[in-house]
Amino acid sequence: MAGPTQPQVFDEEWDDERIKGFLDLTPHDAGSVDHYALLKAYRGMRADDFERFLAFFHEAGRDLTAQDEAGQTLLDIVRDHRQGTSYAASLEKWMNA
Repeated sequence: MAGPTQPQVFDEEWDDERIKGFLDLTPHDAGSVDHYALLKAYRGMRADDFERFLAFFHEAGRDLTAQDEAGQTLLDIVRDHRQGTSYAASLEKWMNA
């Protein structure tokens, strides 16, 4: 029988250490470390957890305007996503902090 070995969990509570773990992610190529961490956090977190991640990211002095190879920031990418409104609002808030 094919299928996942672990059931999906949608409302799991993330602690600070799990969220901070995304700060340690590094790209496999020569891309921006900051952009990579932001993108992975955006793709892997719910909006509330992403907001908490941005606080840690900002506190660590990381670059919220880091760009990918195409010159796009995460905010540029998120603005094009139908369900990215709350993520974009969080990014804008922390960019102006």
